[in-house]
Amino acid sequence: MKQFKTIFSHELAYQIKNKAFIIVTAILVIAIAVVMFFPRFTEDKSAEQSAQTEQTEEKQSNKIALVVGSGVDADIAKQAFTEEYQDEQLEAVIESDIDNVKEKILSGEYKFAYDIPNMTTYTYITKTISVYDGKQPTSDHAMEKLNYLTALKTAGAGDDVIKQVSDLQIVGTPEALEADQTKNYFYTYIMVFALYMIIILYGTMVATNVASEKSSRAMEVLITSARPTALMFGKILAACVAGMSQLVLIFGTAVASYKINEEYWTDNAFIGSIFNIPTQMIFYMLLFFLLGFLLYAMMFGAIGSMATKVEDINSLQTPITLVFVIAFFIVITGMNGDVNSPLMVVASYVPFTSPMAMFTRIVMGDIAWFEIVISVVILIASTIGIGILSARIYRAGVLHYGKPPKFGEMLKSAREV
Repeated sequence: MKQFKTIFSHELAYQIKNKAFIIVTAILVIAIAVVMFFPRFTEDKSAEQSAQTEQTEEKQSNKIALVVGSGVDADIAKQAFTEEYQDEQLEAVIESDIDNVKEKILSGEYKFAYDIPNMTTYTYITKTISVYDGKQPTSDHAMEKLNYLTALKTAGAGDDVIKQVSDLQIVGTPEALEADQTKNYFYTYIMVFALYMIIILYGTMVATNVASEKSSRAMEVLITSARPTALMFGKILAACVAGMSQLVLIFGTAVASYKINEEYWTDNAFIGSIFNIPTQMIFYMLLFFLLGFLLYAMMFGAIGSMATKVEDINSLQTPITLVFVIAFFIVITGMNGDVNSPLMVVASYVPFTSPMAMFTRIVMGDIAWFEIVISVVILIASTIGIGILSARIYRAGVLHYGKPPKFGEMLKSAREV
């Protein structure tokens, strides 16, 4: 235990004092803080811009022109388009000369116009059409309303009935019997991606450190003063604590900055959906991060012990990296479809995919508590089993030099230890 503590503290200090660790963490923390404080810094400027925008809008026309054909009821067209643009406080005006209307649009007297020769055709006329111009859905809906109200009038409905139908407001409220995936999608994606990056980066770092010590022959000195298992688990747990600390620091900065500036983000539903994370979801993330990291880091550590040179790491770790990448894409595909699909259900119990798959199902789905328990128990048991196997491979591999062994040879060496 004393050897483990010494190695753990040495490796943790090395990880935390590493320049790359400090620089990356500092950049991310500062960038997140700047983004979250940005609305506070720009409040006065935004207020000035809003005032200028309001003054500009007052000068601009709040009228749109309608040029209708002989088969179109002008009064109903005016009513339909005015009501459709009531949120923008635009008033529809009936005109007869399309050329005159175009001149008035260019001069600013009209905001835009519609040429409606019949009940099923229209032309939207404006000075410029930007890439963000979203008038077509509104225009189509206004034409549908025009046809509907005209049909009512043709059928003999009175003006009061037409007005009642025209003023009818439809309010729809979604109700999810299980989980509302739209509310949880963004922070689930961020957490899954963070888990993916941390495991890949720190797992590779563990393998590279072991290989570096072997290539410099430092391993031969270390192995005489410490047990191989103490070396491996000391390195792995130090990397795990460093990764967890980095994760907590980055996410903690983001949450703290959001809480300080929450009043400036009230109108941003996207940001709100990211930071309104239930406490139990943070617990599950940390749990699956810890177990998932240990599972993969042990395999990376065993791989590193079999490498003679740092250059060998890329080829040796390819199978592990490939499995993890496939797991990531399975989860991302499930997030964009059905999180309770058969593939996601199976993936949530397979230890190589469950850290991300089960976490995603917990957050975005509706699963029974015993499913979570079964997944966690399988993951813990698998982590212990892989830990024992990796320790055996590590003991056999730390003094192995020469051509990197194949996977079958690794297992044979582990059985002989």
